[in-house]
Amino acid sequence: MTPTNENAPRPEKMFPVSWDQFHRDSRALAWRLNSAGPFEAIVAVTRGGLVAAAIVARELGVRVVDTVGVASYNHQSQGEVRILKNVSADVLNAGGGSGKGILIVDDLVDTGKTARVVRDLMPQAHFATVYAKPMGRPLVDTFITEVSQDTWIFFPWDTGLSFQPPIRDGGA
Repeated sequence: MTPTNENAPRPEKMFPVSWDQFHRDSRALAWRLNSAGPFEAIVAVTRGGLVAAAIVARELGVRVVDTVGVASYNHQSQGEVRILKNVSADVLNAGGGSGKGILIVDDLVDTGKTARVVRDLMPQAHFATVYAKPMGRPLVDTFITEVSQDTWIFFPWDTGLSFQPPIRDGGA
């Protein structure tokens, strides 16, 4: 299903990501982040950042993992950003209230709306995403793969396996 939002251009490209690929890319992110730490805690941007944050936490040996619950997308469109659950006081205090020593992890930075809200909560935190689009890329410190702004990423938790007819029979 392609996203619809009258304020945003319709994506022209589709980028399906398998569980294996997402795991590899998340480990590559951890590899890149290894020299940026140490980090006292990881804050996963839910929901998309949960899987990447778990992988990064394991690889970097970080045991304190918190979440910030942010809603801006549904399966079809992007709307206004709402904070549904804030970071715990323990984690914020560990970063001196500024986010210093905290790693924020998300799956994707797209337009930067979500990243801007989360960055404002912890301005000195290190912000990392697995994938980045050009509009949001300046808001993150580390990412692995850049995709064009007109690409819609299909994450493995949003898709299911199903039979695909051969191209000659009308398959995509």
